[in-house]
Amino acid sequence: MPTKPNELTTIRDLLRYAVTRFNTAKLFFGHGSTNALDEAAYLILHTLKLPLDKLDPFFDARLLQEEVDAVLRVIEQRADERLPAAYITNEGWLGGYRFYVDERVIVPRSFIAELIPEQFSPWVSNPDKVNNILELCTGSGCLPIMLADAFPNAHVDAVDISTDALEVAKRNVAEYELEHRINLIESDLYANVPEYKFDLIITNPPYVNSGSMGKLPPEYLREPQIALAGGTDGMDLVRKIVAGAGQRLTPNGLLMVEIGNEREFAEAAFPELNLTWLTTSAGDDMVFLITADQLQ
Repeated sequence: MPTKPNELTTIRDLLRYAVTRFNTAKLFFGHGSTNALDEAAYLILHTLKLPLDKLDPFFDARLLQEEVDAVLRVIEQRADERLPAAYITNEGWLGGYRFYVDERVIVPRSFIAELIPEQFSPWVSNPDKVNNILELCTGSGCLPIMLADAFPNAHVDAVDISTDALEVAKRNVAEYELEHRINLIESDLYANVPEYKFDLIITNPPYVNSGSMGKLPPEYLREPQIALAGGTDGMDLVRKIVAGAGQRLTPNGLLMVEIGNEREFAEAAFPELNLTWLTTSAGDDMVFLITADQLQ
């Protein structure tokens, strides 16, 4: 333990110590929090089982020694092991939803999640008529759960090649009591997907190009690399997804693909397609849309 008993006695003390510890360790923040202060506050509040949105009332509360010790263990784990906070707490947050996560899946994060509450307006003109959705590379199952909420009449098939990831997704689907509307499928993309047509195909696939993979911070290297690596230009799986979508979409269907910072590679991979780029909080470069008509 890095401190002597009673040196740190309040949440304020622990928060200050954690921020200094995280900044000294030069941690990377890209899994929910964007800075050392927010991440420290989250880890402290979660460890002490306090409301995550109410730090101020507890700032100067004196803690039991065992509580101090528990928080210090979490702080040191984050700093020494470079373990994403979500793996320490076994929870990830996306769009106001809480999901169970562990090291079998990447930490939930997606710009597509920003578009789901708006039901992909204006591209989807009648959300009530969306009957079948296919979500590829589901990971923790976060996007299909959000999709099922946003499209109340839709059945969602959620696909992943990883049996480990599907175990995590199964737990999350059960927690939201959506087993009757979300079907989890172990499949290499379309291989084991039912033959019927889909109104929407949604995917946040592995898209990190090989050059960028070699420069990832240690926190990202703690995640399953199969869920990140997209080949030389990041488009290995994206090409397969686009190639198979035409046969799987309804006549008015839509394909939406998240590709992060890889817009240049995406446009180079599909020069014959006029990709439509959707606006997210990070700009117009993260998610593209293709209509069924374009794929015929």
